[in-house]
Amino acid sequence: MAAVAVAAALTASVLTVPPAQAAKAADPGSCKTKDDPSWSGWSDHAQVGAALAQIEASSGGRVGVEVAGRSAQGRELWVARAGTGDRVLLVTSAIHGNERTGTEALLGILKDLAAGGDARTERLLDEITLVAMPMVNPDGGELNRRVNVVPWEDTVAAFPQLEGAPRAWYHRLSGDGIDLPGYDLNRDFNPDLDYVPRAADLPGEETDAGFFLSSESRAIRDVYVAMREEKGSVDAYVDLHHMGPCDILTGGPQDGDLITFSLDYPPLGVQDGAAYQDEWPALDQDKSRRYALSVYNGLIEKYGAQSPHVAVGRYFHPDSREYAGQGRSAFALNGTGTVLFEVRGQQDDLGQKQKGMFVQSVRTGIESLMDGLATGSADTLDGDDFFDLPDYGWDTAAD
Repeated sequence: MAAVAVAAALTASVLTVPPAQAAKAADPGSCKTKDDPSWSGWSDHAQVGAALAQIEASSGGRVGVEVAGRSAQGRELWVARAGTGDRVLLVTSAIHGNERTGTEALLGILKDLAAGGDARTERLLDEITLVAMPMVNPDGGELNRRVNVVPWEDTVAAFPQLEGAPRAWYHRLSGDGIDLPGYDLNRDFNPDLDYVPRAADLPGEETDAGFFLSSESRAIRDVYVAMREEKGSVDAYVDLHHMGPCDILTGGPQDGDLITFSLDYPPLGVQDGAAYQDEWPALDQDKSRRYALSVYNGLIEKYGAQSPHVAVGRYFHPDSREYAGQGRSAFALNGTGTVLFEVRGQQDDLGQKQKGMFVQSVRTGIESLMDGLATGSADTLDGDDFFDLPDYGWDTAAD
C-alpha cells in the first residue's frame, strides 16, 4: 500500500503540526529504515509449511491443513482450519509477498488453538470456525517483493479467449527492482464469484473489479465460496498488510507517536458505496466498521490506551477512495464484514526491528475479533464510532 507516498503528498497542505508530532517527525527513532535489511528472520514458504504440519500433527484433530491451490510457480497455498462454530472468520496474509507480519501472527494463533485447554479457547473452538491462509503469495515472498510472478503470455495460455486483448491494468512488467512480470494480487478480485475473464473487460481501471486471472486469487475465492456453501455465510474477512514505516498518529491518546497499524473498511467510493447497493444489496459497511472497532477495543482492553500495541488508527480512506478489485471489497459486496490491517513498515524497510511487537499486536487484534464474534459483542457496537479513531495526518490535511 502506498501510504507513505500519500502522506508525503498531503504534508504540504497541513497548516499546523501538533508539537508532539513535530518532535517525533524530527527524530525518526524506530522508524529509521535500511537500504537492504535482512529479512531472513521472517518465515519463508518451506518454514510455513513445516510449521503448519507440526501444528496439525500435535492438535489432536483441532486444526486441519489442506492445500487450497498452487501459486503460478507451483508452490502450495495452504489453508488451515480450526473450530467448528457457525461464525466463520477467513484471514489471509502476505497477498503482497513482502508483507508477512500477519503470517507469523496466524501461525501463533493456530498453535495456541491447537494446544489450549482453557475455557476461552474451548469457547472459540465451539463458536468460531477460523479459516487461515497464512501465505497466499509465496512466489512474491521468495523474492521479497509485492507482486507475484506471471508473464502475460501464461495468462493468455490459461484463458485463450484473451488472445489479443490488452494486459490487465494491474499486471506489472517488473516489481520492487526485479525484472520479472506479475500481478498485484490485491486487485484481482470480483464480487461476481463465478466471473470468467472476458477480453472485452480488459484492461479495466483501478476502480473496477478485477478478473480472477491468477491462481492465487482464485484459490482464496474458492475457499470463501466453499465456506459460504458449508456454513451459509462468511461472517468476517481480515486482510493482513503492511504500510509505510514512519507514519505518525494524529489525535487520540498517543497523538504524535509512531503508528503500529491502521484499520479500514472496504474502499467502495462515495456515500459508503451507494453506487453498488442496487446490484449488491448485501453490502453492509457499518458491519465492517463494527468489526474494526472490535479489533481496536480488544487491544485497549488488553494493553491499555498508552501501550505501543494500541498505537492504532484509521487507514487512509477519503470518501472517494474506490478499489472494487480488492478481496475485502469483493467479499464485502457479498455480505461479509471485512477489515484491513496495515502494519507500519515492511520487512524490506525495517528488517527484524520491532517484529515481535508488530506480530503480537496483529495477533491480539485478530483474537479480539474472534472474541467479538464468539460472544456477539462485535455485533452490538456502533460503527460510526470508527470515525473517532485517530488518523495519521491525512484527515487533518483534508480539513
